[in-house]
Amino acid sequence: MSVMEYNGAAVMAMKGKGCVAIAADRRFGVQLMTLSTDFKKIFQINDKTFIGLPGLATDVQTLSELFRFKTNMYKLREERDISPKTFAHMVSSALYEKRFGPYFCEPVIAGLEKDGTPFICNMDTLGCINHAKDFVVSGTASQQMYGSAEGLWEPDLEPEELFETISQAIMCAVDRDASSGWGAIVHVITPDGIITRTLKARMD
Repeated sequence: MSVMEYNGAAVMAMKGKGCVAIAADRRFGVQLMTLSTDFKKIFQINDKTFIGLPGLATDVQTLSELFRFKTNMYKLREERDISPKTFAHMVSSALYEKRFGPYFCEPVIAGLEKDGTPFICNMDTLGCINHAKDFVVSGTASQQMYGSAEGLWEPDLEPEELFETISQAIMCAVDRDASSGWGAIVHVITPDGIITRTLKARMD
């Protein structure tokens, strides 16, 4: 088993019309043994930016604290919140710094730019950024999420439609992946605020 599959994860970000959503499963396990059903994989950077961290659980916790520190330092220095695009490049640089002994984590970033443009991207363990016009996925359930999201996503989804679409896509996917599941958490970022909902799923 690959070290990337050791703890299991499913993280997805999706664009809508002036809004963006990010979702992750809640399972923390060691290979096929479930240890916890409320493990945090999505972290809020500011009012308009979130990062999802699927991968090795210890590196998830290390990176979440590292990025919290880096964004706090940015805010102190620049006297403004970091934008999603700038944050993506910060994450990419931090991962590339450790390229000879990388963190086992493939981040997903979602947010709204200052002008309200939705921004999503994901990257590999070395920080190579992949931009997308529709959705990005990461984690052990990636193949399943690609399949379900391809069938469900449409352009210009309103916030409620986007929530329904990303929820159905991630739930369908984790049902078909033994390393992820046990419910999901979804954040929808709109110009007016953040909608957060927790989904119940099959508990087996």
